[in-house]
Amino acid sequence: MKPDDLKQFSNSLKTRMGACFPGEKAIFRGHDLHQELGDIEWFDLYIYGITGKRFTKNKLSLLETIWTYTSYPDARIWNNRVAALAGSTKSTANLATSASLAVSEAEVYGGGVLYKSISFLLRTNKEIDVSSQLKIHIEKELHSNRGIAGYGRPLISSDERILPILEKAKSLGLNKGPHLKLAYDIEKLLIEGRWRLRINYAAISSALAADIGLSPMQFYQFMSTVFLAGMQPCYTEAVEKPAGTLFPTACHDIKYEGVKKRIWKEK
Repeated sequence: MKPDDLKQFSNSLKTRMGACFPGEKAIFRGHDLHQELGDIEWFDLYIYGITGKRFTKNKLSLLETIWTYTSYPDARIWNNRVAALAGSTKSTANLATSASLAVSEAEVYGGGVLYKSISFLLRTNKEIDVSSQLKIHIEKELHSNRGIAGYGRPLISSDERILPILEKAKSLGLNKGPHLKLAYDIEKLLIEGRWRLRINYAAISSALAADIGLSPMQFYQFMSTVFLAGMQPCYTEAVEKPAGTLFPTACHDIKYEGVKKRIWKEK
């Protein structure tokens, strides 16, 4: 963009999202927030802000379940540990949460894999017609990325979140979508082949979100705060304890494999 092109954006903000008029009103995606949207629930507003669409109660309930069922208050988990360590240093809750959310974008097991997972499912669902094509698609993805986002899990192959989420989806009548079926067709081929990769939370949540109608970017935005509820208890517990008492490590507990101890002589 050339400098002259920026003139149209100078001295004003052109937006279709909304604006605040202090002392008068607030507009949210073209609607008066307090009058037209006054009865909207927070989660509904959150999704509406991302997508510009209003979803049914059942779809909102399923999306909220995807959040709820991965809210683990365990300070050993990579992003929760950041919130807990911040609490242990007596930092503020806002800084602790912000830092913890920032590292939640981890490429392998955070926001990065979620974006890749839904993108692969949406793309594959459009491009294949029969199972033989699916196998070729899988082999191509494995060759390009040495894995498929949403399949496989470090330490343990099973995922305790899947069954409860699927039971919730079934109770809401949202377990028959094409992307969810595709996700399990992919798992079947991965297990039958030499890869032995099982479906995990990322593929399940991606498939359900795709069936609901979220795009990869919308799903990525929606999931950016998915771990938030588990962070707060970790921070709260850590900040209530004496500073520095979270995961303290004694020097003799560290396995050192560097240069051996040296004796310094004065010249």
